[in-house]
Amino acid sequence: MTGRIEDYALIGDLQTAALTRRDGTIDWLCLPRLDSEAMFAGLLGTPDNGYWHIGPSACGADPSPAADRRSYRGDSLIMESEWDTPTGMLRVTDFMPPRTVADDTPRLVRIAEAVTGTVTVKAALSLRFDYGRVVPWVHKTANNRTRAVAGPDAVWLDTEAETHGESLTTRSHLTLAEGERTTFTVSWQPSYKGAPDKLDIDQALEDTEKFWADWVSRCTYHGPYRSAVIRSLITLKALTNQQTGGIAAAATTSLPEEIGGVRNWDYRYVWIRDAAKILSSLMRAGYLDEARAWRKWLLRAVAGDPENLQIMYGIAGEREMPETTLDWLVGYEESTPVRIGNGAASQRQLDVYGEVIGTLHLAAQFGLERDETSDTLLIKLVQSVETHWREPDAGIWEVRGPNQHFVHSKVMAWVAVDRAVKLVEDGHADGPVEQWQQLRDTIHQDVCTNGYDAERNTFTQYYGSQELDAALLLIPQVGFLPTDDKRVIGTIEAIQRELSTPDGFVLRYPTAGNGVGVDGLPGDEGDFLVCAFWLATDLAMIGRADDARALYERLLALSNDVGLLAEEWDAKLKRQLGNFPQGFSHLGVVEVALELALGDQRASRLALAGAAR
Repeated sequence: MTGRIEDYALIGDLQTAALTRRDGTIDWLCLPRLDSEAMFAGLLGTPDNGYWHIGPSACGADPSPAADRRSYRGDSLIMESEWDTPTGMLRVTDFMPPRTVADDTPRLVRIAEAVTGTVTVKAALSLRFDYGRVVPWVHKTANNRTRAVAGPDAVWLDTEAETHGESLTTRSHLTLAEGERTTFTVSWQPSYKGAPDKLDIDQALEDTEKFWADWVSRCTYHGPYRSAVIRSLITLKALTNQQTGGIAAAATTSLPEEIGGVRNWDYRYVWIRDAAKILSSLMRAGYLDEARAWRKWLLRAVAGDPENLQIMYGIAGEREMPETTLDWLVGYEESTPVRIGNGAASQRQLDVYGEVIGTLHLAAQFGLERDETSDTLLIKLVQSVETHWREPDAGIWEVRGPNQHFVHSKVMAWVAVDRAVKLVEDGHADGPVEQWQQLRDTIHQDVCTNGYDAERNTFTQYYGSQELDAALLLIPQVGFLPTDDKRVIGTIEAIQRELSTPDGFVLRYPTAGNGVGVDGLPGDEGDFLVCAFWLATDLAMIGRADDARALYERLLALSNDVGLLAEEWDAKLKRQLGNFPQGFSHLGVVEVALELALGDQRASRLALAGAAR
């Protein structure tokens, strides 16, 4: 039985991540990478598809009741869950040590300890490779380690606890007195390699805590809502691959946008758009190393073929992500199909050019050194924009219906050229600046002529459409028009009227319910959280700071007990929906806080200037 999406907490080692729910069950983990095959896939199926449970036995429930308390240890990804039992308090600490050159073995560590009294602990490890389909061969080795192997995968369990096999599951049952503990470590290796070294648990825990403390100390943001901002930054860092620099959109696949629906997608890849926006947040919060690593990732991924820039790539820059379904998994709450891979990788989405060049421009503003290869890439990308910007595309939301002349895509084509011009003007790149200036003006005029409905005083979803799109909220944020332009104000107000939900959040665009809408799909979806964060940012930018702050605080209240957000919110069911945790949602947390802080600074300067007069 899976938990609600918001029942989960994230732990990770900067190359993969696991989800652990309130009752002490981990039922999602892919090894060795975030986009590898899952060895715990119970999240999308049943316990038969793999899980790892540790919790109190004395409470009588199976597997265990929800923990009475849980929290991250400080500003880290070390999760601590506590149960109050009739005989004492149990604490389970879960973490994944960041991998190093000296020890690149992926490991998941769980520590069970009796904090007070005496506690009886039960543990059940059910390993299933290939997304829950393959049962491994499990045996004890000569040195009392447990090895599970199937095909290319091998997992080693190290624990002081006595274990036994039962129903294709490795189980333990032990009693701990106050101050006693036992540890469990799962390590992954390719099956053709020998056993990994045993881990020094205490040293690994200390090193993991220090890693996160050092990383968080680099944050330059010290304004309001800092705790929420820090948790979101840590989550974004957890989605960033330490080796490759690629930034995944989310840690999961196929968590539904509608319970029982078909909008179930694999988000464990690097969307150019998502990664670029996440980098913007990281850089504005003081993290330039991540931008440097991502630029290297980008140059490797695009290689010598920028005219065929994809909208997404694999974690290491892989181009092929064939979409297929896993029919042996029943889906999260029977939401099928369960998909791996993503067919949208082959779509044309013009906005990615603006995202890439905009990020390169921002990085240059923050002091990232000039790079000759990225100069060449810049010219090639602008040439592609010049060739293709008049064509229809699939848009930011990756519609699976007909391509359209989406307004947001055209705006971001303008951003691509505008930022290229600025890079040249500021001495960060070379290029035909006068030609690009003319192209920039042409795109701007085309959007204002064909993408704007003068009667309703709003930009529209695509040329000739009457519909709205929450992505239009980005028009002032990217500088396409000033914040006091009547067309900007009118668009914000139209989206508030027509795309806002009864609880004050925002839909991406109108869906068709039982029919098929512009996205080519049946069914509906929840409130798309990043859209509401965009609205809060716009409200702050146009001087409605109180409204922005009120909306922002309502959004923060949707976070689960450890500060995490999925992709969407279901206002009827009052629960989170979609892949989890979602990078887009967490960059929204950061961006609104930064904008509110800027607004406070502007207000303070104006107040001081007025007092001086």
